[in-house]
Amino acid sequence: MSERFDDVLILCYGNPGRLDDGLGPAFGEAMAQLSLAGVTVDIDYQLTVEEAERMAQFKTVIFADASVNSREPFFFRRIEAKPALGFTSHHLDPENLLALTQELFHREPEGFALGIRGYDFNEFGETLSASAQKNLAAALQFILPVIRARNFNNAAAALNPTHYDNPTACQGGLQCKTENM
Repeated sequence: MSERFDDVLILCYGNPGRLDDGLGPAFGEAMAQLSLAGVTVDIDYQLTVEEAERMAQFKTVIFADASVNSREPFFFRRIEAKPALGFTSHHLDPENLLALTQELFHREPEGFALGIRGYDFNEFGETLSASAQKNLAAALQFILPVIRARNFNNAAAALNPTHYDNPTACQGGLQCKTENM
């Protein structure tokens, strides 16, 4: 009897009480309401080591978070496992979790980062800025056909991900190198 693995896990994280840092959870709530077949949505404040075990049960993992300084409205790129020299339960990035999944559970799900551009992070409040709401809508419009077709690599390549550094945690959001134009 072979093991059964689910299709897509969307890990959405951020702090909804810190304005645009809530973009990840807002994305997750919108995706969960759609109840897409083969798609599991998990929403939390931050990535934790426990996610590695859960990720081992999926073919594809999408990490959705606010982006502090990437181009608008969002980025979507493939990410690769990157072992961390050390980690704490308060600072894990998607690449480190992919590496933990490989090391501990001998599974290699495909990983993708979806960073939705936010603007207001330094105050408290449970609302998204108007610009962040537009970026969220654009990210949802982009990702739905990608998920339905399970066409993640082509979608990531189409957005020209070479403009970005690997995403890393920054103020609860994915940080990308801004383009020089």
